[in-house]
Amino acid sequence: MRAEDIEQLVSLSRPAVHPSGTWAVVATSRPSLRANRNVGQLWRVSLTDGTRRRITGGVADRAPQLSADGEALLFLRADAKGKQQVWAMRAEGGEPVQATSLDGGVDAFAISPEGDRIACTGAVIEPGRYGSVEGLDAAHESPRLITRNRNLANGTGSLVGRQTHVFVAPMPDLDAEPFYERAPHPHDLPSTSDDLPRTAPAIQLSHGDFDHTAPVFSSDGRRVLCVTARHATRDDDLVNAVVEFDAHVPQGEPHTILSSRAGLSVDQVQPTPDGGFVLLAQRMGESGRDFVARHTQLLVLEQPGAHPEEVTDEGGADLGEGGSHATVVEDGVLVQERTRGRVRLLHVTGGGIKELIGGDLEVLGHGVGAGVTVATVATPTSAGEVAVLDDRGVTVVTDFGAGLQRTGIVEPVEHELPGRDGGSVHGWVWLPEGPGPHPVLLNIHGGPFAQYSIGVFDEAQVAVAAGYAVVQCNPRGSAGYGREHGLAIRQSMGTVDMADALDFLDGAIAAHPELDGQRLGVMGGSYGGYLTAWITANDQRFTAAIVERGFLDPETFVGTSDIGWFFGGEYTGTDAEAVRAQSPMARVGDVRTPTLVVHSEEDWRCPPEQAQRYWAALKRQGVETALLLFPGENHELTRSGQPRHRVERFEHVLRWWAKHLPTAQNHGA
Repeated sequence: MRAEDIEQLVSLSRPAVHPSGTWAVVATSRPSLRANRNVGQLWRVSLTDGTRRRITGGVADRAPQLSADGEALLFLRADAKGKQQVWAMRAEGGEPVQATSLDGGVDAFAISPEGDRIACTGAVIEPGRYGSVEGLDAAHESPRLITRNRNLANGTGSLVGRQTHVFVAPMPDLDAEPFYERAPHPHDLPSTSDDLPRTAPAIQLSHGDFDHTAPVFSSDGRRVLCVTARHATRDDDLVNAVVEFDAHVPQGEPHTILSSRAGLSVDQVQPTPDGGFVLLAQRMGESGRDFVARHTQLLVLEQPGAHPEEVTDEGGADLGEGGSHATVVEDGVLVQERTRGRVRLLHVTGGGIKELIGGDLEVLGHGVGAGVTVATVATPTSAGEVAVLDDRGVTVVTDFGAGLQRTGIVEPVEHELPGRDGGSVHGWVWLPEGPGPHPVLLNIHGGPFAQYSIGVFDEAQVAVAAGYAVVQCNPRGSAGYGREHGLAIRQSMGTVDMADALDFLDGAIAAHPELDGQRLGVMGGSYGGYLTAWITANDQRFTAAIVERGFLDPETFVGTSDIGWFFGGEYTGTDAEAVRAQSPMARVGDVRTPTLVVHSEEDWRCPPEQAQRYWAALKRQGVETALLLFPGENHELTRSGQPRHRVERFEHVLRWWAKHLPTAQNHGA
């Protein structure tokens, strides 16, 4: 694929499965160069033959949910002010009706069991901040008095004067007359405004200087459960609690379901019909922020206040892949597990675990209806398809990836290659057409507790189309291979992880004679940027490198990154000498490799100063270098940034490789 073919990367939401089990709704999302944003709508998909039709016409409709009776379909869409709100429509079709009008927009929502109310979370903004006063821009706001570690968020910016609260709104009348904008009247005064609300008012259930996430109704619909942190040390740890609010009481007081004293970081809570609850959560250790390589577990509470019981072991299945969620079914719970570059769907009961959907795919989301299990999946040739598990087995019924496949997708060769200390390293090699010898790019993923996976990856596809062999692996520190594998680099970054990456590269070159072991490039983003910079400080074999959105100086990361207050302390420790011994910035003087440094101006995960200081040091010591800085982008540039910026980034990347590792397809002429 070429850079502009990112428009064919059609990803899918979690499916909303109709109770009949005959059809489901999914939201598509893809980059559009014309709109310069991700666009997508809702599609109704037959679960018998995969036929589909587009049922909404918004710019970026997403997160579909069906009411329990299957009559109403709800989803998220931006309103006239650009704020994301809940919209509702008849499941059989019709014009959507706006259901919420929260000033700060809606982050997440859930439908009551009766289908008559909507629980949601949304930002409540201090008056005078973040555009809450028309005509007052950020430069003229009052100063921000910062007293807490949690004061920034990548993709959001400052959190001062911004809390996320829980609301309940009534389900709108789906057959009501449409809302009409009021026309001006000759007798209007300058102060006259349209006082007719577009939607029925929502009740704010929570209040105070606390944030709330993951809203869901109780089984009887009388209460709303959510995840929050209210304990005294909440600014110094990663622990939270599960609470519930009376769904009819404005700004009421919460009732604790699970206390923060349990030492858990909860991602999701779901009620069970017998009055209990299931949780997806990680244990945070005695410190409350011991997060490194923690597996997400399935736990159960028999009743409010009960001790959480493990259903999956901490060292066993890891249920924490992005988008992972739990679904309560009659005989257990459905969850998603990341393992060895795949994400599979599991059925978990007190008696054990059974794989429902697996193989060479990544489960993105799942749902059930009338005994039919449905998943959206990514494959080596598609960013999103609908798969159905029924009495026929598992069947992929859609072809959303057909356009992408026409761009010339190359499937990788999978390897398990020996490491220098007797272990093995798992990964993949992409090979261009022709006999070679092909220059080789070693790609390194971020995280570090993440995984390269089997799903189609635009970075590798664009590079292989330009004539490069691409080598990717999951070195120690990665997810998907057990907790011990992930813990191996804690306070030892740049040790066994570097060894694994280089050993896999050497093994791949030995296994594929068509790879040119003398013409090598290395690149990576975030933690991958860290390891790229660390490798070039320790190994001079690479012709050129690209360091992107890198974690480059653990010392200055503290106080500048949104996660700096805990991330570096857990991964590199707090001893000054030990931290410097793991710091690429401390070793930048040893780099001789020509290096392109890529970063985004609004990156609050790995702040721009990490790149700017690293680039300046390279330039000062005479290393060939350039700094590519993207305005208006954050840490997620390569995944969800402006599509034109994503294409421009690819152009710069290929231009850098053309200069230092030219190919017949990418020679810079």
